[in-house]
Amino acid sequence: MRTAEIKRRFLAFFEANGHTVVPSAPLPAIDDPNLLFVNAGMVQFVPYFLGQVAPPFPRATSVQKVIRTPDIDEVGKTSRHGTFFQMNGNFSFGDYFKEKAITMAWDLSTKPQDQGGFGLDGDRLWATVYLDDDEAIDIWHKQIGLPLERIVRRGKKDNFWSMGIPGPCGPCSELFLDRGPEYGRDGGPDADEDRYMEFWNLVFMQFTRGAGTDKENYPILGELPAKSIDTGMGLERIASILQGVDNLYEIDEVRPILDRAAEMTGKQYGARSGHAASDSAPDDVRLRVIADHVRTALMLIGDGVIPSNEGRGYVLRRILRRAIRSVRLLGWNSPALPELLPVARDCMSPSYPELAEEYGRISQYAYGEEEAFLSTLRQGTTILDLAIDETRSAGGRTLSGDKAFALHDTYGFPIDLTLEIAAEQGLEVDTEGFRRLMSEQRSRAKADAQARKTGHADLSAYREVLDAGGKVDFTGYHEVSRETRVRAVLSGGNGLAAAEEGETVEVVLDATPFYAEGGGQQPDSGLITVGGGTFEVFDVQSPVPGLIVHRGRVIRGEIQVGSDAFAEIDVTRRRAISRAHTATHLVHTAIRNLLGQSATQAGSLNAPGRLRFDFNTPAAVPQSVLNDVEQQINEVLVTDLEVHAFITSLEEARASGAMALFGEKYGDEVRVVEVGDYARELCGGTHASRSGQLGLIKILHEASIGSGVRRIEALVGIDAFNFLAREHLLVSQLADLYRVPAEQVGDRVQHTVAALRDAEKELEKLRAQLILGNAAGLADGARDVAGVAYVGAEVPEGTSAGDVRTLAQEIRGKIPAARPAVVALAARSGGKASLVVAVNGAGRDRGLSATDLVKGALSGRGGGNADLAQGGGVPAQEAPKLISAIEALITG
Repeated sequence: MRTAEIKRRFLAFFEANGHTVVPSAPLPAIDDPNLLFVNAGMVQFVPYFLGQVAPPFPRATSVQKVIRTPDIDEVGKTSRHGTFFQMNGNFSFGDYFKEKAITMAWDLSTKPQDQGGFGLDGDRLWATVYLDDDEAIDIWHKQIGLPLERIVRRGKKDNFWSMGIPGPCGPCSELFLDRGPEYGRDGGPDADEDRYMEFWNLVFMQFTRGAGTDKENYPILGELPAKSIDTGMGLERIASILQGVDNLYEIDEVRPILDRAAEMTGKQYGARSGHAASDSAPDDVRLRVIADHVRTALMLIGDGVIPSNEGRGYVLRRILRRAIRSVRLLGWNSPALPELLPVARDCMSPSYPELAEEYGRISQYAYGEEEAFLSTLRQGTTILDLAIDETRSAGGRTLSGDKAFALHDTYGFPIDLTLEIAAEQGLEVDTEGFRRLMSEQRSRAKADAQARKTGHADLSAYREVLDAGGKVDFTGYHEVSRETRVRAVLSGGNGLAAAEEGETVEVVLDATPFYAEGGGQQPDSGLITVGGGTFEVFDVQSPVPGLIVHRGRVIRGEIQVGSDAFAEIDVTRRRAISRAHTATHLVHTAIRNLLGQSATQAGSLNAPGRLRFDFNTPAAVPQSVLNDVEQQINEVLVTDLEVHAFITSLEEARASGAMALFGEKYGDEVRVVEVGDYARELCGGTHASRSGQLGLIKILHEASIGSGVRRIEALVGIDAFNFLAREHLLVSQLADLYRVPAEQVGDRVQHTVAALRDAEKELEKLRAQLILGNAAGLADGARDVAGVAYVGAEVPEGTSAGDVRTLAQEIRGKIPAARPAVVALAARSGGKASLVVAVNGAGRDRGLSATDLVKGALSGRGGGNADLAQGGGVPAQEAPKLISAIEALITG
């Protein structure tokens, strides 16, 4: 049974059992600060479990895209660990509980395939339950008929589920299939989880947990508002079972990638491996890593993640580089992703058509990352060669762990490649030291990540207000003021009857024209008048969907709950922000028109009179293209197109060509904003009514804000006019200064800058000649210190580091080669003193080392090699002491 059919059957079964089919959320967990990616099928439903948001349906089912990276080193080594996978799930929000969840799971698993089930043999199924969950055991044994010897009690680590952070949790019951003795030992899931493969986890979500240190040590804070169900059936795991293959890497959505990698590298997959994952040959493990990671990278870039050095982008970069490195270890040294990524696309696009539609953008980032990594490998190889030469020169036979770690940490150079190259050169590597440094780094990263995890904020007060009064009516699309009523006053999560003058509180109205911050648009500000009281609004947020909260200060009188009120926004600010938001849509369209459809929005800020637009593109945008963007947009403004917004279905919006943002999760109904026929985009913000109201758009600059992400900043309307007026005044002043027409100012400024640079170069030459002219005199004045010709001097303050090194080498070169010599020069700059030491060949033969001398004088700081080294960072007044310290070291 193909994977797509398994997915169809799962959704059809639960839809027939009263579940609403919900699309997969995007992989980036954009609404949860604790997660880089969606790591379970229930993530998008967390607010329903916690009672923060009323679920729109009592039952749901989905096939969720999931990324899990903690076990990335196990990928390929077991039959069940994958970085990207899909989770079939069915969910109940206070509807059914254990009995219904267990009976439906058993029914779908064992029902014959010709009747719409998966047709698994019930005699080969096992179940695990939480230690004290006698209720689940009774259901499995007395209702389902599963023998007690095939029901296993397990502890909190295995059978009590949470997201790993404060939030919903509960005991669980897992379904396992016995795949037979050829896969491992007898004895059930406790004996061998390769033979006994878990394929479905039924979580009885009924508690909320607090912060903890690991999977087992955390407090249970209480019960959820309602007992709920969260199940997860690994789509790839059940596919491997139903397709009769050994592991998830061999199913129909993954095996073609693996086969192409084997074909490229001349390997025969499976020739030297057994059925059990523990019997896998190293080459087969690498082929699985390649298949898993290439597919994972495709899905991540498809959902808008791009390679970078932090966060989600770093995870993607690591995954791509592991795949590329694995291909190279199998003997393929050319670019591999152009051969493999199209295969992954063809495997996954039947389920996710957007991957084929966006393949140009996806491949651009993936191929660029491979090219960058291959360059890193070349650079790292050069650095490693130098480290090997240095180790040999010092008579060593082992490359230090810190050098291997620096190569890995700083340059991204894989440790296995370091081991391979070092072995070819007859050296060992201090792997114990490397592992220790890696462990320390991981511990720091883990502690940092744990410190940033906050769990889910307590939104119960907001939820109570929403439940009591219903959704707040936002009227700001068509009005800027209105009469309304004060529904609630909140402070620190507590409801108040009233707020007095000087208090800073949150106010909820029954209806409001105030726009809550969202979609890159800044919130409105303004005033709420209640009788004789006035409330100044400086922030507006939507802490739970449907609720709009006004944050501000009572500047006069009192604000009482239940009172009639008059809400009025700052119209000037709103109009300026709305113009900026409309301008952002125009910038987005123009960028895509000129750079291609892969140049998609990655973020934005719409503030009064200005905008910031972030977009995905792998290279800097030429100035000529920016000029064309600006020109195209301003032509749209001149034509004064109507700006129109309407509500429609997501499917119809996409069919009309409306742009949607990667990583955003949209509901069934969406708001589309059109600027004539020029721009069409899904958006909930406020806008100008016609493009001509924007007046003018002026792009200030474009720059990189991360790997593959660029940022444009621009001014809109009167702010743009004022900027151009200031620029005109500046050009006029320069024209008067140069006594030339305005159009010649640019050439004159370029000529002046070029002349200044030439003068600076000439001054640099003269200074260097002056400094180096002293070399002969300093060499002639060398003193004998313990049989060594020693020159110790302080150079003029402000001498560049390069000039100091050059002078030291010049002095050393003017001392007879047969005479051991040490040159030590101290320099002062910026309140600090630095030291350069040069030793000639005869001095090195005497056992003197420039590196040792510098480190001795600077208490271990500094670096270089035996003939030339430098260091610094001490207070400037200690410069003379450095010269004396070198002399003492030579004597000692």
